[in-house]
Amino acid sequence: MLELLDLELANARRRLNRAERALEHAEDMLEADCGVGINLAICCRIRSAQRRVADARQRLAKIDPRGPVDRALMSV
Repeated sequence: MLELLDLELANARRRLNRAERALEHAEDMLEADCGVGINLAICCRIRSAQRRVADARQRLAKIDPRGPVDRALMSV
């Protein structure tokens, strides 16, 4: 059972990291002045990435409400 929980936590963390990287990449693209039309598309991409980050954080919190810091303290 513990292995299944660890697997789910790893998947949730990976999903969160991927969403955060996508958000950072989209924000970097926005800083490069590409024109109004492209900037509007990038803004849409940023909003979508922000939703994915929030969803991934909620999913991770639902799996382990104590969080990774509390889990590390419990194992000591």
